[in-house]
Formats: sequence, C-alpha cells, structure tokens
Amino acid sequence: MTETFNIMHKINRLPISQRVLIAEHIKHSIQQDEQIQMKKAANCLYEDYLTDKDLTIFTQLDYEDFYETR
Repeated sequence: MTETFNIMHKINRLPISQRVLIAEHIKHSIQQDEQIQMKKAANCLYEDYLTDKDLTIFTQLDYEDFYETR
C-alpha cells in the first residue's frame, strides 16, 4: 500500500497535462481488462446457453409483436 501511496503522491506533483495523460491511460487499461473479463465469462457460459433451455426461454418472444399499453 505504501508503494501505491508513493505513486499517487508523485502523480499529484506532475503538471495537469501529464496527469490527464496518465488518467486516460489508466481508463483505457481498465476498459481493456473489463472487456477481457467479459469475453472470458461469455466463453464460460456459451455451452450453457446452447444446451440449457431455461436460460433462453424468453428469446422465444423475440419475434412476437409487442404493443405498449398506457
């Protein structure tokens, strides 16, 4: 935790333009990690969605007309 605190302290002393660059890099890095995790999760569940009808039962309604009531 001390290392993290030291990094944050050093970042705070940088000019704004460099801090923005670091923030954008971190945001992009997190988005990439999230995308990788979502792909892994989807791959883990792929076989279940092919074989378990309880998971896809509502897709039977996809081609029915939908009318909103007010």
